[in-house]
Amino acid sequence: MSDSKPISPERRIVLVTGASRGIGRAAARELARRGAHVLCLARTVGALEELDDEVRAEGGACSLIPADLTDEDTVTRLPAALAERFGRLDALVLNAGTLGELTPVTDIDGKTWSNALEVNVTANWRLLAGLDPLLRLSDAGRVVGITSSRARKYVPFWTTYSASKAAFEALLLTYAAERAETKIRTNLIDPGPIATGMRAKAMPGEDQDTLAQPEDLAPLIADVAGEGFTENAARLSFKEWTSEKGEQE
Repeated sequence: MSDSKPISPERRIVLVTGASRGIGRAAARELARRGAHVLCLARTVGALEELDDEVRAEGGACSLIPADLTDEDTVTRLPAALAERFGRLDALVLNAGTLGELTPVTDIDGKTWSNALEVNVTANWRLLAGLDPLLRLSDAGRVVGITSSRARKYVPFWTTYSASKAAFEALLLTYAAERAETKIRTNLIDPGPIATGMRAKAMPGEDQDTLAQPEDLAPLIADVAGEGFTENAARLSFKEWTSEKGEQE
């Protein structure tokens, strides 16, 4: 884990998975702009270092965690490392995910299926289980899960992604129910159509310039990860949030 400088106790400590690109990268930058010390977890070291440069150029603070969420040993060791370095965790943004493959149920590749469940479900269960004690030490622990309409809308060929995202939602909402009497609040955000690499892979003919950008979504993620957001077990729509924000303006 990079960056061993002392952390101001006033800064919220926020871990963002899948932080090297797309939604995770935009969320990390927005959280840093708001004063959080962001723990940026992703596999791609080069992209993380570029993110670090961007955050620092904007006056923010972050630590880089190059890690593969499918590596059980790495994920299992992470909570102890964070406890020693930071002492608590104020928010956890579970953004990392994989599409799998778009194919009929009868043609799904076993390895691809297992990998999607590992990334989209099992790794997040390990993170929640391991980081729960650190979230409990926060005055306002927050868990934010980035979900998808495909978790509840079933269309041909999307089985792998839909099934894993449905399980992801069940995981987080059950955790929300279990921690309802604590200071921890757990919520889901459905981004809708956002210009990301995953969406480009799923819909290669789509013009991404016509879509909302990750930077548009980032303020909502930062809001829900903040101490001022007190709802629990909500499933928030970026489209509805944008509409409400427009009406207020």
